[in-house]
Amino acid sequence: MTIDDRRRVPSTNAVLDDPRLADAAQARGRPAVKRAVVAALQHVRDGDLGRDDVVNAVLHELAGGPAGAPRAVLNATGVVVHTNLGRAPLSDTAIEAMATAARYTDVEFDLASGERAKRGRGLVDALQAALPDAGGVLVVNNGAAAVLLAVTALGAGKNIVISRGELVEIGDGFRLPELLESAGARLKEVGTTNRVRFDDYAAAVDDDTAAVLKVHPSNFRIEGFTSTVPVQELATLPAPVIADIGSGLLTPHPLLPDEPDMRTALRAGAAVVTCSGDKLLGGPQAGLLAGRAEVIERLRRHPLARALRVDKLTIAALAASLDALRSPVWQALTADEARLRERCTAIAKQLGADGIDAQVVPSAGAVGGGGGPGVTLDGWALSLPTDFAARLRNGPTPVVGRVERDRCLLDLRCIQPADDAAVLDAVRTAAAR
Repeated sequence: MTIDDRRRVPSTNAVLDDPRLADAAQARGRPAVKRAVVAALQHVRDGDLGRDDVVNAVLHELAGGPAGAPRAVLNATGVVVHTNLGRAPLSDTAIEAMATAARYTDVEFDLASGERAKRGRGLVDALQAALPDAGGVLVVNNGAAAVLLAVTALGAGKNIVISRGELVEIGDGFRLPELLESAGARLKEVGTTNRVRFDDYAAAVDDDTAAVLKVHPSNFRIEGFTSTVPVQELATLPAPVIADIGSGLLTPHPLLPDEPDMRTALRAGAAVVTCSGDKLLGGPQAGLLAGRAEVIERLRRHPLARALRVDKLTIAALAASLDALRSPVWQALTADEARLRERCTAIAKQLGADGIDAQVVPSAGAVGGGGGPGVTLDGWALSLPTDFAARLRNGPTPVVGRVERDRCLLDLRCIQPADDAAVLDAVRTAAAR
């Protein structure tokens, strides 16, 4: 942007005085409107927004919800469980359940007796039905919390045996060893980065061992000269096995043959299995624990369980997600490749008629969220000039794609067909800037 262009950017006060923002200022307050104006003007300086579009952009930003609340976006990255975009999108059933739970509910109240009841009993029953091999189940507020509770309740002040190849970093700089040590457990590492044997575990387990921890290494794969020990073998050791499967697959699925699941781990003899609720399960952020009845009851009665419990909105959404026939996550994972190409072609044809450089190209999608590392989801994408990436992210309806080989790719795998028109409008708006 040149100096003359910067001079043509309207001042903050000039935009605030625009009569089209008067109702917004009255409803939301002038400070909130001012923050939206300042942000929009910065997009103008960055070349991502036209100066004549500032007011409309401000109104759209304010319509998206209170300041500080996450904005809805269209995920065109091709990554299904995208952590930066909120992981699993909820089903309509789960969203409706959350709306109902936002009011007064019977979350801890027995309507029949008029007395206090067990919190989230309906969710516990539904999860128990989904995992009949578990003697008991428990839900906490995220996957890391599930591991923390299990290790704290079983291993504080004692040894936790774990393979060196499973001492993973779980994101944002947080590392599993530090999490476990914060619980008061002592780590006893066995094996090497690429290989661990049953004898390594057996030699490490002694009278001071609280548990053996088996962690699924999400987000990466080690190939070549490797070996690991399955839960079934570890369960023969004289110490309970905590199996963290990570991605929340309840039962085996042919699309992800190498992905661990809760049912298999339970049947293999794990004392407790932990996972996340907002990944392959397709529910809200939560940590699931399932295992032997006496172990789960011990975890449930631990003081830390009270600090990690989920709220009524999570209870409602998770219960509804267990009951959903097909979650948006699995709709995206199993999207028909030919149908994706048809949708891309239809949009590209309309954009081409407008003189926009839009092509249809093969696209390699991914599971995301640590699930199915190395699994490629073959599909198709719209290919646009690379500068569309920033324009689409900062448009009235944010569309998040990916840049690959100096082109902006919009993979429709995670976008509902009903939103294709919104993608089309967003690209047209971006092209007009």
